[in-house]
Amino acid sequence: MPEVVFFREADGRVPLEAWMSALPPDARRKCLDRLERLRVEGHELRRPLADYLRDGIYELRVRRPEANYRMLYFFHGRQVVVVSHGFVKAESAVPESEIDRAIQRRWRFASDPARYRHLAEET
Repeated sequence: MPEVVFFREADGRVPLEAWMSALPPDARRKCLDRLERLRVEGHELRRPLADYLRDGIYELRVRRPEANYRMLYFFHGRQVVVVSHGFVKAESAVPESEIDRAIQRRWRFASDPARYRHLAEET
């Protein structure tokens, strides 16, 4: 099973934590459930729960009656999954700007994993 970590900005902010703290309780629980599935299944997690977008970026998908929630992630080696951030998907496709944000974070993470790593268990 891979280790799931959250991306941490250089100033210490953790985008996924900030986003999840603002979610309705039921949506937050579903997102946490999806993160657990990612931890257990890693590279094997497939549609409809997850999907590959492009350039090494994947999405975790949570559908609720009120909204479609997405969490973007990437792999660092075979044993670490880094969750970049989350957002509410309002369009039919994931916005390119969200994918680009995750790509930038993947580059930063690869340059200094210790600096940009936040253990999910710390949430």
